[in-house]
Formats: sequence, structure tokens, C-alpha cells
Amino acid sequence: MSPIEIEPGRLFVGGQWREAADGARTEVVDPSRGAVLTTVAEAGAADVDAAVRSAREAFDGGTWSGLSGRERGRILHRVAELIRENADELAQLESLDVGKPISLCHAVDVTNAANDYEHFAALAHSLDGSVRNTPMNALAYTKREPLGVVAAITPFNFPLILAGSKIGPALAAGNTVVHKPADETPLSALYMAGLLQRAGVPDGVVNVVTGAGPVAGEALLRHRGVDKVAFTGSTAIGRHVAATAGEALKPVTMELGGNAANIVFEDADLEKAVGAIIKAFVFNTGQFCMGGPRLLVARSVHSTLLGILADAVPGVPVGDPRDPGTVVGPMAGEKHLKKVEEYVDLARKEGGRIVCGGERLDLDGGFYYQPTVIADLSNDSRVVQEEIFGPVLTVQPFDDEDEAVALANSTPYGLASGVQTTNLARAHRVADRLQAGIVWVNDWAMLDPAVPFGGVKDSGYGREYGPEALDAYTRVKSVVVSLD
Repeated sequence: MSPIEIEPGRLFVGGQWREAADGARTEVVDPSRGAVLTTVAEAGAADVDAAVRSAREAFDGGTWSGLSGRERGRILHRVAELIRENADELAQLESLDVGKPISLCHAVDVTNAANDYEHFAALAHSLDGSVRNTPMNALAYTKREPLGVVAAITPFNFPLILAGSKIGPALAAGNTVVHKPADETPLSALYMAGLLQRAGVPDGVVNVVTGAGPVAGEALLRHRGVDKVAFTGSTAIGRHVAATAGEALKPVTMELGGNAANIVFEDADLEKAVGAIIKAFVFNTGQFCMGGPRLLVARSVHSTLLGILADAVPGVPVGDPRDPGTVVGPMAGEKHLKKVEEYVDLARKEGGRIVCGGERLDLDGGFYYQPTVIADLSNDSRVVQEEIFGPVLTVQPFDDEDEAVALANSTPYGLASGVQTTNLARAHRVADRLQAGIVWVNDWAMLDPAVPFGGVKDSGYGREYGPEALDAYTRVKSVVVSLD
């Protein structure tokens, strides 16, 4: 992978690049080497206020909401085209910033980001209402309107995709946006601001403020000029977001933490199941809210499957994300690596058996951890019940279908689940009983912008992707015209 030049990041407000009002900057670190890549502007409350005012002026002026849905869709299609035209640079930025393997960035992040904008471009000119039959002598109809200024707050693990999953539907519906990316991984957000402008998105419609969550994020969350909050992040911060937005009665959609169970029944095709199991817990170095860190295995095949994993997992290529052959890169930062180490140490104390892995890797000063499989933990273990957010898999046996479902539903989370079985009736039956926003059968992480996802329980509420996403970025107005 050839190196790219990274320009010092500035805030993008009102279609202009600018430094923070107080000149503050913060470092962006390459997690594969632990070295500083560049610096970006660190926004404060004054910068957030300027961004929200810019978005408000653009919305009230109708420079975007005043366009027809077809015109907005045409511009969003151009965004998708520009993402594909600049795929190499975007993939390199995402790989450098997050530590993702470059092959993953191309195949997943950049591809899905383009698909996001393309999907919502198509939906932009399908927003409609309906005529309602009533006994009144009146014509009653509904129409869907944009909400106004949307605060999009995104996490460190999928910066490009999760920004598109919010900005795409917000723009399709006619809203304006202030985007606050994670302070650790802001580079693709800044790059995308330029692409959106090149595609024809008017000045002020999309603004990007980089900076710390407790400062820039909090100012954005509390700003009275924000009409809706779209947040992806941890459950703990999500509770704060919901409570704070609730004070001003702002609508919120939240995709929060996850701790998904992947259930392997005795009739599963084990060869295919092993591929799904490994993908579920090492994908994106385990930094995936919809990952599958809990493996539930029918007791009759438990020992066999553990043996297969003990042989297969150490062979998963871990290393430099710039190497096209790498499957697992570094954790996104030192604090994330330490968190994984603490959980694996806790597993040992709780009586867990390390089947493979269990140690950090010393590679180029980066934040690497071995893919790790742990057996013999009880279901009430913290390592089983809590979200680790790293390449760690716990394995538990079960005796029958009821126990499998009970174990799968036993954590506070409900974002995703998986079922590995060749019995179609069982697949549908178990999927119905799992408390999760999405259930995958005989694979993992099958995602497309047409298919909605989101959580139940402590994994949040609201849906991203699909036409359902537009419900979160519009409101329904009823018009009743007397015919007397």
C-alpha cells in the first residue's frame, strides 16, 4: 500500500475549513505502530455552536429541504460515485486511522459506505404520504417532513460506514447535519465532508466538528438548535445521551453495545459453522457491536468444536493492516487493548480455560492482541455477561433448544444473534425466540443497506438501514381540508 499525505484536519463549518476558535488541536494515532499520524482541530462549545447555527441557517433557508426528493437523490448518487472513484484513498485513511486490514477496508467499509448513499439516494424520491378515509366531509392526507438539524455522533470502530448510515438517511429526508466523529478516528469524516461538497451538497448542510466527546459531543448533544440525535456507542454513554436529549424532548436513535450469542446445534454443518464462528469474533478485531463473542454449542459436539477452534484460530493471520493478507489488525487504541487484557486476566481468575491465545502481541509497537478462545466459564461470569469488544470468544455447552435460547437471552444486550443449523424449522423457531434486532442463520455479519438493524434491551432502540431508517429522520404531518 503506497503512503498517502494526510492534511492537518480542520473543522468543516458552513462549507469552509477552519481551525478551532481557540486554536486547540489533538493527535491522531496509528494503532498499528502507536505513532502519531497527524493532528486535527479540537472543537469547543463555540465551534459546535457555529456548526449548529450553520446547519440551522441552511435548513431554514431551504437550500436542501427545498429541493425535490429526486434532486436530493441525484446528489446522493453522486456521493456514492465519488466514494467509489476515491476508494483507494478512503481505504488507506480508514486503515491508518482505525488499524483495519486494508483488504477489509476495501471490501467492507468503502463498499458499504458507497452502497449506503446509493440506497438512500433511491429512497429520497420515494418519501410520500397517504390519503385517509374518514366519515368527515373532508379530504385527509398525511405527508412526511424532515426534522431539521440532526446531530450525528459516531464511534471509532466503523467511522466511514456508521457516518453514512446516519448522514445518508438524514440527507435523503431533507435534514441538515452536524457530524461529531470519534476523537480517535476522525480522518474519513473530514475526507467525506470534502466529497459531499464536491457532489453538490450545499454549504452548511453537512458540518463536521472533531474533538473530545465530553466537550464537543456534550455541547452538540445539549445544543437547543439540534432537533434530533443519532448516536452509536457504548450503552453507558447511550444512557447519558438519552437522558440529556430527553430533557429537551429531542427524538433519539441509538445503536449501543452488544454481546451476541452464536448457537451451534448438533445438526450444524461444522465446516461452515467454524467459518461463521471465527468471522463473528475476529471481524474488525472484535471491535464490532454486532460481533459474536459468545459461542453456545450443543454438548454432543462441544469437545469436537473446541478442538477444531484450537487448531484453526491460531492460524488466522494477525499483523500489519497494510499487508493485504492480514485478517486481524491491531486494537484501535491502547485503552482498548488494556480492556481486553483485563477481561482475559479476569477469565483466568474466574476459572476459565484459555484454549488458545490469551496474550498481547509485540508487533511494531502497535496495539495487537491474539485471537483468544476461553472455555469452562459459568454463565454468570463477568467475561460472559459483559461486552469485551475485542477478539475474545467464550464457549459454553447446552443440552437442548430451550437451554440454548435461555443462555442466548441471558445478557442485558440484544443487538444480534446467530443460529447454525441444517434444520430449517428449528432456524425459524429459534430466531423467533431470540431477543435481538437481527438474527443470522448459517453465517454472520450479512449486512446490506436494505436490511434494517438495531437493538433491543440495553442495545438501544430505533433502526438504521432500510426504509425504516427514514422514519427516524422524518415526522408525519396530517392535513385535513373541509369539503363543506
